[in-house]
Amino acid sequence: MTENNRLSPGDNAPAFTLPDADGKPVSLADYTGQKVIVYFYPAAGTPGCTKQACDFRDNLSDLNGAGLTVLGISPDKPEKLAKFRDTEDISFPLLSDPEKSTLAEWGAFGEKKLYGKTVQGVIRSTFLVDEHGKIEVAQYNVKATGHVAKLRRDLAV
Repeated sequence: MTENNRLSPGDNAPAFTLPDADGKPVSLADYTGQKVIVYFYPAAGTPGCTKQACDFRDNLSDLNGAGLTVLGISPDKPEKLAKFRDTEDISFPLLSDPEKSTLAEWGAFGEKKLYGKTVQGVIRSTFLVDEHGKIEVAQYNVKATGHVAKLRRDLAV
């Protein structure tokens, strides 16, 4: 995957409908008219992904208060997401993309460096989608720790 596959501010956010942790379909279109933070992470229950999800959880009331909804997407199956949600008390939707098709459409799956080696995998990424379905912010290769605080500073939340 090259830089050309990445989304930029002003692009239309690729549509998706994915099952949540309970298997219920959730579409980006469900949030038309709202600002949505869509973030992609490699695997529920791993240390970095847990830190990132818990940071979003702990900041959710402030983000929601600023009119922002949060959706997390990983290649994990709904059953694993449900366990992760329940264990960590995650109160926003976690969506399952085991085929990685949505991850690829958003440029969040492809070549990345892992411990000095080039591998195919989930590229930890965060996007802000505006009320009209356009990408307002596109951030690739974000850090699991401190990312939510940086995002809050960037968005003045």
